[in-house]
Amino acid sequence: MGIIQLTNIQVYAYHGCLVEEGKIGSDYRVDLSVKADLQPSAASDNLKETVDYVHLNRIVKEEMAVRSKLLEHVAKRILNRIFNEIAITDEATVEVSKINPPIGGNVEQVTIQMSQKR
Repeated sequence: MGIIQLTNIQVYAYHGCLVEEGKIGSDYRVDLSVKADLQPSAASDNLKETVDYVHLNRIVKEEMAVRSKLLEHVAKRILNRIFNEIAITDEATVEVSKINPPIGGNVEQVTIQMSQKR
């Protein structure tokens, strides 16, 4: 077993329940951790036998581009695509953070974390 992590994927997106959030947008951070059997790729040195982090990054960017009211919704879409498109994935955890959320206070970020197992 092994873990592939992508840390601090920075995205500008338009998520949120407020109408203004859909127009103005905001900065987001996505962190991703994927567990899979990495022994075959470690032995073969073959990209086709591992979790391609370029593919993971593309999934995150594409799903973050689709507007959602809730961060939970976009996180679930990211997880669904990982499990549908990367067969060797056993478990994945995604954190989606909204930087400087409009919540009427001085808050650096708000983060949701979701995990899924095969």
